[in-house]
Amino acid sequence: MNLKQFLTELEKKELLLKINQKVNPEYEIAAIQNQLKEKTVLYENVQNSGYQVVSGICSTRQHFAIALGIKKNELIETMTHAMNNPTQPELTKNAPCQEVFEEANLDTIPILTHFKTDGGPYITSAVAIIKDPDYGRNACYHRLMKIDKNSFTARIIEQRGTDTAMKKAFAQNKELEIAFCIGPPIQVLLAAAMSPGKSVDELSIANTMQETPLVKCKTIDLEVPAETEIILEGKITKKQGHEGPFVDLTNTIDFVRQQPHIEINCMTHKHDPIYHALLPAGPEHKNLMGMPREPTIYTEVKKVCKCRNVLITPGGCSWLHAIIQINKKQEEDSKKAIQAAFNGHTSLKHCVIIDEDIDIYNPADIEWAIATRFQADKDMIILENQPSSSLDPSAEKPEGQKARTAKLGIDATMPIKNRNKFRKKEYEQIYLPKYMRHEK
Repeated sequence: MNLKQFLTELEKKELLLKINQKVNPEYEIAAIQNQLKEKTVLYENVQNSGYQVVSGICSTRQHFAIALGIKKNELIETMTHAMNNPTQPELTKNAPCQEVFEEANLDTIPILTHFKTDGGPYITSAVAIIKDPDYGRNACYHRLMKIDKNSFTARIIEQRGTDTAMKKAFAQNKELEIAFCIGPPIQVLLAAAMSPGKSVDELSIANTMQETPLVKCKTIDLEVPAETEIILEGKITKKQGHEGPFVDLTNTIDFVRQQPHIEINCMTHKHDPIYHALLPAGPEHKNLMGMPREPTIYTEVKKVCKCRNVLITPGGCSWLHAIIQINKKQEEDSKKAIQAAFNGHTSLKHCVIIDEDIDIYNPADIEWAIATRFQADKDMIILENQPSSSLDPSAEKPEGQKARTAKLGIDATMPIKNRNKFRKKEYEQIYLPKYMRHEK
């Protein structure tokens, strides 16, 4: 299901809002989208642009389920299966993403400026495609701050896939080819946010979730999803420039860095393309950050005990907090699950282990489990001075080193013995309409 087909499906389900009034990509669209929260909105009349803009396509778990043709409660199993069983996509010659071929002119794209503190207009939704000479194709995300009509500075996290491949290219006195895919099918957005092994191709993970044909780029030796709305082809140069400030996942301002300069060679796109604008720190940003880490935690916890479900919580910025639901068979299962969760997502800061009778999606139920089943002196694990996420403003950030933090695991499960003491007692269910009838 490509982006336009997905929007048609949302419209049938009355889940798409269309705004025809003229809107400005500088601040205005971001402000509107923020107030509409989880709504998927198509902005049909964008100032100084021939493109339509869509935002909020990944704002709820139900949207992912619709796009993949599954039930919402099947998401974690679908992602886990795809990550463990990638299938090579087919290569096609005639692709919708190449219906129009033109010189690079980023001025024609309605790239949003989100805040007055931003370093410039930012593309936040693009899936970057590169090839590592040792590990092959890689799909991931880099925020892109527009510099002029054919260049960006990009936030490229140190010692990760793109950074490693870039340094290998520079060591051979080359520049690294890169393509940016804006508005690909949702399985591509989801797969690109996952963290499989270095030699695992994210586009093959996407192809397992739903068929994802690829096409060769026009000017560089890379393959991209054929059903993408817009493709930018370019290269990472040895030049660097200012990147930032930028309001990131935690709603706090990330500071200015010297980051790689990217030059765009050309643009290809569909006829009447739609630009996908992902709101920083908004619901779809959080879903695309957190959800893809759930199967990695799930996989690690399953190695030590029976894992039922995993939730990266929105209150934890969809990155720093997780709830792990287990079927506890041995007393040590919950403590093992805590360590496994931290292994499964190294940026995780706090986690809570719960039993099967607790609703993982109900924060009040989670809090009830902590209140009634947790004792701080024996059910808490604290890990000091651990590798952390740079997104956490409270973490220590030594110059030139990975961020460090303390981590906390909470065992909010019942003890194996005397479980009835810890269970909620539920009232009998009554057929209420029987009592609501009024005598005439």
